[in-house]
Amino acid sequence: MTEVLPKERKQKEEKTLILGQAVVDLLPLLAGESSFETTAPLHPVQGSPLETPRSGVKKDYPILFKNGTLKSGGEREPLPRPKKWPIANILAPGANNIPDAFIVGGPYEEEEGELNHPEDREFRNQAECMKKRIIWDLESRCYLDPPAVTEDEGQLSFHGVAYVNMVPLLYPGVKRIRGAFHVYPYLDSTVHEKTKCSFSLFRDTGHHLVQNNKIGGITSPLTKQVLSKNLKEDKTVKEKDIDGRLRPGDMQAASIKSQSSDTPLEGEPPLSHNPEGQQYVEAGTYIVLEIQLDRALVPKRMPEELARRVKEMIPARPPLTRRTGGAQKAVSDYHSQIKNISRAILDEYHRMFGKQVAKLGNDIDSETLEEQKCQLSYELNCSGKYFAFKEQLKHAVVKIVREKYLKTTSFESQEELQTFISELYVFLVDQMHVALNQTMPDDIQDTISTIYTSSEQLRLFAFEAEINENFEMAAVYYEERLVRDPQNLDHWLDYGAFCLLTEDNIKAQECFRKALSLNQSHIHSLLLCGVLAVLLENYEQAEIFFEDATCLEPTNVVAWTLLGLYYEIQNNDIRMEMAFHEASKQLQARMLQAQTTKQKSTDSSEYVEEGGKIGSNLGPWGPTNVSSTIPVKVEASAVPGAALSIPDEFLEESSKLQSDSREPILTTQFQDPSMGPKPSNIFLKEIPGKKEASKCQDSSAFLHPVHYYGVSQTPSTTIFMETIRFLMKVNAVQYVRRVLAHELLCPQGGPSCEYYLVLAQTHLLKKDFAKAEEYLQQASQMDYLNPNVWGVKGHLYFLSGNHAEAKACYERTISFVVDASGMHFIFLRLGLLYLEEKEYEKAKKTYLQACKRSPSCLTWLGLGIACYRLEELTEAEDALSEANALNNCNAEVWAYLALVCLKAGRQLEAEQAYKYTIKLKLKDEALLAEIRMVQEMVGFGNPSF
Repeated sequence: MTEVLPKERKQKEEKTLILGQAVVDLLPLLAGESSFETTAPLHPVQGSPLETPRSGVKKDYPILFKNGTLKSGGEREPLPRPKKWPIANILAPGANNIPDAFIVGGPYEEEEGELNHPEDREFRNQAECMKKRIIWDLESRCYLDPPAVTEDEGQLSFHGVAYVNMVPLLYPGVKRIRGAFHVYPYLDSTVHEKTKCSFSLFRDTGHHLVQNNKIGGITSPLTKQVLSKNLKEDKTVKEKDIDGRLRPGDMQAASIKSQSSDTPLEGEPPLSHNPEGQQYVEAGTYIVLEIQLDRALVPKRMPEELARRVKEMIPARPPLTRRTGGAQKAVSDYHSQIKNISRAILDEYHRMFGKQVAKLGNDIDSETLEEQKCQLSYELNCSGKYFAFKEQLKHAVVKIVREKYLKTTSFESQEELQTFISELYVFLVDQMHVALNQTMPDDIQDTISTIYTSSEQLRLFAFEAEINENFEMAAVYYEERLVRDPQNLDHWLDYGAFCLLTEDNIKAQECFRKALSLNQSHIHSLLLCGVLAVLLENYEQAEIFFEDATCLEPTNVVAWTLLGLYYEIQNNDIRMEMAFHEASKQLQARMLQAQTTKQKSTDSSEYVEEGGKIGSNLGPWGPTNVSSTIPVKVEASAVPGAALSIPDEFLEESSKLQSDSREPILTTQFQDPSMGPKPSNIFLKEIPGKKEASKCQDSSAFLHPVHYYGVSQTPSTTIFMETIRFLMKVNAVQYVRRVLAHELLCPQGGPSCEYYLVLAQTHLLKKDFAKAEEYLQQASQMDYLNPNVWGVKGHLYFLSGNHAEAKACYERTISFVVDASGMHFIFLRLGLLYLEEKEYEKAKKTYLQACKRSPSCLTWLGLGIACYRLEELTEAEDALSEANALNNCNAEVWAYLALVCLKAGRQLEAEQAYKYTIKLKLKDEALLAEIRMVQEMVGFGNPSF
């Protein structure tokens, strides 16, 4: 390899320099090959610039952009436009354009520079269109290799310096940065502070320029000698160290990097004096630069590799084939046996009485039928057929006991055995009727009133049990959802969040991984698997999960933020900054899009009715007004020690944090009160207020949207608050504390209404009512008209026993146009307070609203109680029947059904309801005393009399 050097003056021929040699084996040509390709290493000759430099030798390469064109204002530069060679002696028109290289520009918001915020848009439009400017459009190419150095002793003209942060080039996979950068006066102290470099290529030049007050540039022979000397000694900008690490650089004027010395020259004027450079600040001058690499300095994992790693950790599981076993098969076999036995008995009856029945026809009286029944029974017993039928049913009943009731061990007491036999007998008789009705002709078969609880209803019932702190009952509901549809990943995610609530991290991890195995591209499953991996200190797996989530959905703010939090735990500041920056960029882009959409909808809105304007659309977080928001920019300096700024109480360990209420709109269904057994809820009075604090949520398949902000709220959000909302939905308390620290220090975050509401909820969880009230007071001062503030205040007073204040807060909450989060429990508790105050009409109205929105056993029970106290017995019985249909193991429902039946004079039903009230161990002694008083008054209802 030979380098041809440029001709010097009075030189006839060009000089050449051998740089290196490569040796190629030509033996394949002698072996019959006509052509072949090979790759041979290039060996540098001694003294060649290609030689590997000695350790410790660092050289710089200046990048100079010359011959800029002054453009007058009034027209914008076209995009795309060709890039030009950085060569001055090309004369042919068009020859200075680089083939297939164009300046394409791009949105300001996606740049890495300093003028990429919405408030800079107008200024840049003016500067790049209406005002005068200098255009280079040059592309300078170089190796990031210190020995590849050339020298240029041409004249330089500079007045200022632009600081370019090149850290993004160290982000994984980043090959290009582009942005606008302010031009500042060149000052040694500032340059040293920014670059931390002890020597500046242009320090002496700048010193001479200031001393001689030269406006135009550096033209004297002295300065040229100084510049030439410095170039030979230092060889300019350190774009890459010998160890391969790119250093943050500063582009001087037209992208020339500037470094400084911390030792001023003798007689140097004060550092604050640079009259030539000060004019750049006054004019707001900036320079647009683009730096692009052939290959990323830090390689990025490919999405295929991440998907492969996830698949290795959590292999996809195909849907399980339905097997003909289990409880369903046991009941089905029982039905088949009942049908077979019924046919055999009918055959026996026809053999014995067929002729008599044919003779009498429809004239058979009841006495004849009773006599036939006795004769048939005698025949079956005497012939042994009755015992044969029992043996035929025995195997089916044993399967039901094992598969349906999961009874495989001996009973501990005779009483337990008798109780189980009674329950089993009721079930078997009911199923016998079902089987017999199926064998009847359609014209005489009675319809059976049944109620089917949907998956959303079961989720609501489980949530009510969580609020009651009845975790065993909640687990039953969650498990029932899984049994119904084990292939639904939402069910696994909900159950996993519940396991986080009960601090069973191992089981939570199993649930989240099961969900991910059902769909390996599901973002929330990936994120939750990553969260659990961090909690269980499986950091390598956590990185895979978070990175895969950002690859599958690059616009997901929460995914990037969680990745940044992971890098913070790993003390990887560069990648943490990269992830937070990307999250901020995606959030800003989403807000701008929402602002544009809102502007369009505002421009096309129409007036309705009495001149009223159509209201703003409600998004998942309530009314959005992004025009008042500020784009998020996270500085790396905000991270170290961030947790120290959180209120001291907040850093204490919390045992659990419950997710926000979800209020699916459920269809009211009706059922006969004699339906099969279901788990019970405990009393409404025991409901603690842990989950009603305001929390917005990310849109997902398993997180239902909740209106959060009040009417007067103009919400601005940050990447950290977005992440807090997601984490609080899944009870990841440790992450919430960490992210709140960032929210507190974030320039666009800080102590906000939502921030204090989260803190208040945390202290409600710990039953620290004083601190919760303090934070709620601060939240109400920031947004007095936020319905969530009043809702959480109501829960605070309810739990602390101040029911008068609680009622006032709840009444104010439901008076807002926009609902607070957790309205289901606000209605339940307000209705209970009305019942305590004997305001039965208000209680009835409140519970009716709850029944319309999200019916459950508790809502129908409250409505039934209110109607009973108003002496509306028919309405009370209807409501209590609905409550009993949804949960027939609630003792309070049976108690009020007993009261209704006693008042209605129905003795048998009153006794049955009272029996179940006692069996289910009603804890309300006052209600039990009321039942006994009414029994004594009517003279029946208690079989023990």
